[in-house]
Amino acid sequence: MRKFIAALALAASTLAMGTAGAQDGDPVKIALIHGMSGSPLEAFTKQTHTGFEMGLEYATDGTMEVKGRKIEIIKKDTQFKPDVARALLAEAYGDDEALIAVGDTSSGVALAMLPVAAEYEKILMVEPAVADSLTGPDSNRYVFKTSRNSSMDMQAQALALKPDENLHVATLAEDYAFGKDGIAAFKKALEGTGATVVAEEYVPLKTTDYTATVERLFNALKDKDGRKVILIYVAGSGDPIGALVGADPSRYGIEISTGGNILPVLETYKRVPGMEGAIYYYYEAPDNEINDWLVEEHMKRFDTPPDFFTAGGMASALAIVKALETAEEWDTETLIETMEGMSWETPKGTMTFRPEDHQALQSMYHFKIKVDDDVKWAIPELVREIKADEMDIPVGRNNQE
Repeated sequence: MRKFIAALALAASTLAMGTAGAQDGDPVKIALIHGMSGSPLEAFTKQTHTGFEMGLEYATDGTMEVKGRKIEIIKKDTQFKPDVARALLAEAYGDDEALIAVGDTSSGVALAMLPVAAEYEKILMVEPAVADSLTGPDSNRYVFKTSRNSSMDMQAQALALKPDENLHVATLAEDYAFGKDGIAAFKKALEGTGATVVAEEYVPLKTTDYTATVERLFNALKDKDGRKVILIYVAGSGDPIGALVGADPSRYGIEISTGGNILPVLETYKRVPGMEGAIYYYYEAPDNEINDWLVEEHMKRFDTPPDFFTAGGMASALAIVKALETAEEWDTETLIETMEGMSWETPKGTMTFRPEDHQALQSMYHFKIKVDDDVKWAIPELVREIKADEMDIPVGRNNQE
């Protein structure tokens, strides 16, 4: 069945690349397989979808066509459940005949989707899930990842902290792939700097009470000499910054550091003026034409700037259109060959799919929190752009083997 579908797709793409007009060719179908209900992370999905649709618009000059064929978006709600995600991805590849799928928001759910891409021999674009393992040993050659990974988060975070032998860190993360991979990457990033991770705390998803966790973190750090930092790597659980600030870490000389986040979460950062960290995207950080367009259009349409995951959704759409425009045929093997090593422009600047594991290499941004009473959220003011070549991102899986 899959070979039959692939043959149909190849025949249709060949026709579309000839003289036939858009009305003569079937649409190219792209499936967005994301959690849209059942988790606080659904806000990330909404941003991703908005960015994806705006990315297609930008890349096609508003036509929503590639090589004369209309782009059709199919959206499916995984409900943040791995088994549902697997079934929906199979449905998208099989019954819906999607050429490419994009998903998921949760790293744990996205991990469950990887084998389905291999089974159907079709491309899965991972966006916005982050975990390093998504391009790791259990991944496969059909998986490409436009989102940043945990190693980028944490190498950039380590650079922002300026680690040395006087730095002692206790970490707070969620107890699933995102948090586990993130802290492992942070510890790896500190190797050779002299800095020490003295404690690791992992909390369940949707945690709201951090009382006992905060006490253990304080106890691990309070008697250390030198600089003491609690690093937070939490995506969707409660208000860990509020819990820590409310417990007054300054009485022990303890600082708080965390990565950037969506604008509603940045509102909570007003309690930590001067805090430094690293962020994937903030609309004022990049300086390029695509970001200028995204910011201007998003403000016009939604009366608010594009957010953290809006840029990621746009980057994935721009990658897909670049691949479809470049590939001579739209069969899976030709698309893989086209995308391996491919560079393309995004709201963050240039991204490149690393051939070995299909991770998109990209910049991160070192920030320092600025509080402005006229701005609703805390401003992650740019200290400097951390270029991709400054980070030694481990290769997850060698697709050449």
